[in-house]
Amino acid sequence: MFLFNCVMMALPVIFLVASAIIAVKMYERGRSKKQSVLMQIFSFAAVFAICLICPIVANAATGDAGASSSDLADGLSYIGAALSTGIACLGGGIAVGNAAPAAIGATSEDPKAFGKAIIFVVLGEGIAIYGMLVSILLIFAKQ
Repeated sequence: MFLFNCVMMALPVIFLVASAIIAVKMYERGRSKKQSVLMQIFSFAAVFAICLICPIVANAATGDAGASSSDLADGLSYIGAALSTGIACLGGGIAVGNAAPAAIGATSEDPKAFGKAIIFVVLGEGIAIYGMLVSILLIFAKQ
């Protein structure tokens, strides 16, 4: 049983590392960046499905091997925490990626616009902080 638990905990990590290596090889062989990113998204979806189907993978932090209802709830709360942080960071990255070049351009034209322009960059970073706070609440909230 111990060997099975170790394999189930290592399987998502191995799968994600392998998918990253395959995506890099795809890009080096001439595939587009869009195809490489889609490959990573599908790999994440597969790992998410594995974690959802096998609660032992999501519940590895507690060290329990049982599949009782409280273990399932803990595992799903960990998945929810990971999703809230991951999606919030993805959104924050998109926001900062679009706002930062505009702020740099506005500052280069008028140095007095720095204060106004940096606010939009900070608002984009705030999204990731909110996702982290939701994750902390999900992990430490016990019913």
